[in-house]
Amino acid sequence: MICVVSNDAGGAEVLASYIAQNNLDCLFVLSGPAISVFDRRLGGVQLQILEDAIVNCEQLLCSTSWQSDLEWRAIELARIHGKHSIAYLDHWGHYKERFIRSQVEMLPDEIWVGDKCAENIARNIFSQTLIKLVPNAYFIDIKNKFIEINQINKRVSTRSGGVNILFVCEPLSEHGLLEYGDALHWGYTEHDALRYFIENMKNVFGSGDHRVVVRPHPSELSGKYRWVENEYPSIAILEENKSLMDQVAESDVVVGCESMAMVVGLIAGKRVMSCIPPGGAACALPQNEIEDFSSLVKDARTE
Repeated sequence: MICVVSNDAGGAEVLASYIAQNNLDCLFVLSGPAISVFDRRLGGVQLQILEDAIVNCEQLLCSTSWQSDLEWRAIELARIHGKHSIAYLDHWGHYKERFIRSQVEMLPDEIWVGDKCAENIARNIFSQTLIKLVPNAYFIDIKNKFIEINQINKRVSTRSGGVNILFVCEPLSEHGLLEYGDALHWGYTEHDALRYFIENMKNVFGSGDHRVVVRPHPSELSGKYRWVENEYPSIAILEENKSLMDQVAESDVVVGCESMAMVVGLIAGKRVMSCIPPGGAACALPQNEIEDFSSLVKDARTE
């Protein structure tokens, strides 16, 4: 029996797809956005108490989180009870911080990653931990889903030759405040990035009646980005409840900072941009297809 522990949406998507594809028998300890992810992918799952699930399992399989300490505590309990622990890293950045709480590092027995780039990063950081390449099951599901979506053509028509843009948000300031005591740890906030993009997008896309759909991160509070509709009522639309795949399918371009949702955009064949404002820390995503929005703005201004 496997104890599956997850909080954040990105990691939950990977684990839920992996479990479904391999038809695994599991005990589930879920919180936050992970609950709705597993319910959507696997149907209603019966939730367990962490301590009981660790005692009754043979091994632990968990994702990682920025703000929640659920997975950290699961790894700690697995170590205490002598249970083998595995953590799946679903991203390409900030690896070490995912296993540290209150300056205490809690590493699993194994770390799984989804591609060679992530494997190289993980091996360099966790030289004493077993690293395994396990293909990202969520990305496999995405590819199959977009084949279905494209067959029914869910793309939304634009107005006056404009561009359909999906902006995927991340709680960067909250992460910076939690981990480093500084909301501006990376040199910008999620609000800075969104405003920078909207105010400069015509430099890249030209004039036109562009449409920007703003998608909050699943862990963010409802209404956090209400200001964008107030400041840019003719441009921005806040969509908090629509599925990521539907939103990507309806877009021409996917824009963010370094969200995994941007990689979903690449898988769907969309144009993808990172819009970190000038002076901000570089995007951690390794995919070469992701364009640098600030460089595009700079090039447009010098033409």
